[in-house]
Amino acid sequence: MIVRDLGDAWQIVLQTDHADLSAAFARAWKTPLAASLVIATERHDDGWAVWEQSPRVAADGKPVNFLEVDIRSHLAFYRAGIAAITEEDPEAGLLVSMHGAGIYRQRYGLDPGLGLSRAAELQDEVDAFVAEQEAKFGGSPSDRQADYELLQLFDRLSLYFCLRDLEGGEAAELQGYTLEPVGPWKVKIDPYPFAESPGSFSLVRRVVAKNGSIDVLAARPQQTAITIDA
Repeated sequence: MIVRDLGDAWQIVLQTDHADLSAAFARAWKTPLAASLVIATERHDDGWAVWEQSPRVAADGKPVNFLEVDIRSHLAFYRAGIAAITEEDPEAGLLVSMHGAGIYRQRYGLDPGLGLSRAAELQDEVDAFVAEQEAKFGGSPSDRQADYELLQLFDRLSLYFCLRDLEGGEAAELQGYTLEPVGPWKVKIDPYPFAESPGSFSLVRRVVAKNGSIDVLAARPQQTAITIDA
C-alpha cells in the first residue's frame, strides 16, 4: 500500500486501487494501445492483493509503505502475480515480469531513485528473482521497450497522484512529460497525451486517523476526482 503522512492521519492507497488508476490512464491514451499492455497495466500489482488482506503496521504505528515491505514477501507475491497474469495473457505476463524485475533495477534507467529500503537484507534472493525474470525476456525490455516505458509511465503517473494532494507545489518531470499542479487534484501535463481534454479520472484512497489502533481496511474508501488538462 502507498502511504502518505497527512500530519494527524495517514492517507493510504491500496496497490490494486493504484493499479486501477494506472489502467484508466492507459485506456484514455490518445493512441489505442495493445490489449496486453492495458491488461499488464491494470494487473501489474495483482500480487499485492494477498498481502493487503492484512496490511502491516510497523512498531512505530505507521502503516508499512510499499517501499518498506518485507522483501521475501514481496518476491513471493510478485512471482505469484506474474504467474497468474501469464496464464491469462502471456504477453501481459511478460510485461509484468519486466516490471517486477525493474523494481529492483530502477526501472532499467527510467527511475534512478527507485529502491526498496530492505532489498539489501536479502540481496542474493533479490538477484535470483531478477535473473529468473530476466531469463524470460533477455535481460532488457529490448523490442518491447515502448510498451515497457508506457507501463512505467502509467504506474508513475498514478503514484504521482497517490503521493500528493496537489494543493500546489513545483512541476515534476516524468519520462518526458511535465506535470504542473494548478489546483487541488488538478494538473496540467505537457505534451498532452490523452484522447479527451480535460481528462477526468478517479482515485480511491483511505484516510486513517493516527489516534488509536490503525485498521486500514475498516476505513471508508473515498473517491477523489482528478483532472488532467492540456
